[in-house]
Amino acid sequence: MATLTAPRPALKAQPIPWYLWCAALAVTSVTIGAHWDVSWHRSIGRDTFWTPAHMAIYLCGVLAGICCGYLILTTTILRPARMISSSVNVLGFRGPLGAFIAAWGGIAMLTSAPFDNWWHNAYGLDVKIISPPHTLLMIGIWAVCIGAMFLIVAEMNQVAAGDIAALETRAPAEAGRFHHLQWLMLYLGGLMLILSMFFRMEYTWDVRLHASTAYVSVALGTPLYFAAIHLCSRSRWAATWMSVVYSLFLIGFILILPLFPAEPKLGPVFQHITHFVPPQFPLLLIVPAIVIDLLLNRTANWDRGTNSSRANWRPWLTALVAGPLFVLSFLAVQWPFASFLMTKAAANHFIGAGNVDYGTPPWAASALRHFDHVEQGVVLWKGLLTAMVYAAISTWLGIALGRWMRKIQR
Repeated sequence: MATLTAPRPALKAQPIPWYLWCAALAVTSVTIGAHWDVSWHRSIGRDTFWTPAHMAIYLCGVLAGICCGYLILTTTILRPARMISSSVNVLGFRGPLGAFIAAWGGIAMLTSAPFDNWWHNAYGLDVKIISPPHTLLMIGIWAVCIGAMFLIVAEMNQVAAGDIAALETRAPAEAGRFHHLQWLMLYLGGLMLILSMFFRMEYTWDVRLHASTAYVSVALGTPLYFAAIHLCSRSRWAATWMSVVYSLFLIGFILILPLFPAEPKLGPVFQHITHFVPPQFPLLLIVPAIVIDLLLNRTANWDRGTNSSRANWRPWLTALVAGPLFVLSFLAVQWPFASFLMTKAAANHFIGAGNVDYGTPPWAASALRHFDHVEQGVVLWKGLLTAMVYAAISTWLGIALGRWMRKIQR
């Protein structure tokens, strides 16, 4: 007589560890704080160190210290088997590689705070962005970002080192956990793209988008993010989702910041400001992001599992094709859109073109709404060819970095 056996209950996926959420919150805080701080400077000036924007920036270092300190001390003192097997040894302490990187970044950020306050008191309240304390702060921010990314990547790689399709069949609960980590990684990659473009702000201002310098600046590093995250996240549309996060974040600031009143407290005051000045409309990076995703989906069949419909180009060949595609697709949409940004039709609440800070003279190009410098002919294409070379090199480095990150488990 046949016996009936009850079906096995489906295993629930393990939740994402709290320290990964804490690390993502740290990067979110500094991303918000950085843009808020620039708006504060453009609208009010640096009236005091203790602004909410500054506190949001340095909260990143505090959160990084909390989550990474927990990981390092727990692994070193309690020595749980799972964490010991996925840790490295640094000066007698044990912990994940990402935890040590992010912890150092948090310390660097908090160290820069009193240094920055002293610097401003000694040399002026509203000085250049590039200064010794700001440089230390930027290095610390990137260390926190990279450390947080490594923590997420290591967790992903421990869940699924092989084919995701096989994992979904063999262990659907673990596959679900992997996809949650994947979305968290894409979100963090989008924040890193935002911060990367934040530091390019001076070169990608809307009045400079008809010169090759802006396109060279974007090509220098942006394809690296796209290719690296595309490969290590195992997402077919990683670059696209990163650019969506970038775009929505800036559009959100454009819509929200002007709702709050602000007025200048430093001189000289050239423009009448009554509210916070928002950032400029995001660059149309979503178009080259889609192009890069499509290209890698067709050519980058490295360690994805067996799928004979995809080609398997060498990395240098993929990069050689990606460079021109990235620059030309970006140029095709950004150049005409930049012309639109100079018109009165773009001066609306959604796009926010024409918002200038209180220190912008009325005769400046950004106030008069015309391009600061226009390149044409040989000069333009020489610069664009340089951008293509940089984009190709960046893609090649991104492919190498992405393949290496897929091996991180510590």
